[in-house]
Amino acid sequence: MIEPVALKDFFITFFSSALIILAGASYALLYAWSKVNPNSRIKIAAYFSYAVLVVSVGVLSSAANFSGYWLIVTILMIIGYFFAPIGIWHLCVKTHHEEAAITINKRRSDE
Repeated sequence: MIEPVALKDFFITFFSSALIILAGASYALLYAWSKVNPNSRIKIAAYFSYAVLVVSVGVLSSAANFSGYWLIVTILMIIGYFFAPIGIWHLCVKTHHEEAAITINKRRSDE
């Protein structure tokens, strides 16, 4: 049986994987929060969370000996995770903008 991760790197792999989940979630939440509540400190915290995500992915890639195809997948994941919250935010704004316009027009017609 092939061990993809050496036993000595198990805890590094475990903790970097957990940190990827936490940093990714905090990046998405802080990015959305910075859009709802325009505050540069929140946006800086979001980008700091993304930096933690990138470092954690680098540590995981090194500990798990990613190379070739898996390294390409890792790089695409990092790029995709940067743009995913931005795209989701724009999608939500467009969707709810139309709903808000319908509500405003309905209120105007009721008056």
